Amino acid sequence: MKKHKRDPSQQAFSRGYKAGISGRSRDLCSTQVINQRAAWLNGWHEGRNDQWEGMTGVSGIHKNPTVHAATANV
Repeated sequence: MKKHKRDPSQQAFSRGYKAGISGRSRDLCSTQVINQRAAWLNGWHEGRNDQWEGMTGVSGIHKNPTVHAATANV
């Protein structure tokens, strides 16, 4: 199966979501590109909100953007 290159903003959002859902600090954003940083922070905010609402593990699998990306190609 071929891998398709995803949009860098989508990748940044996904990485930010993972950081937020795991409770990491938003200071860990590694990119300085404005659009990607904004996408990362948006993902981080959504991940933190999901963590605060208890959407971790199996109960939050429907919200995880990495799961949706993996199943969309199937």
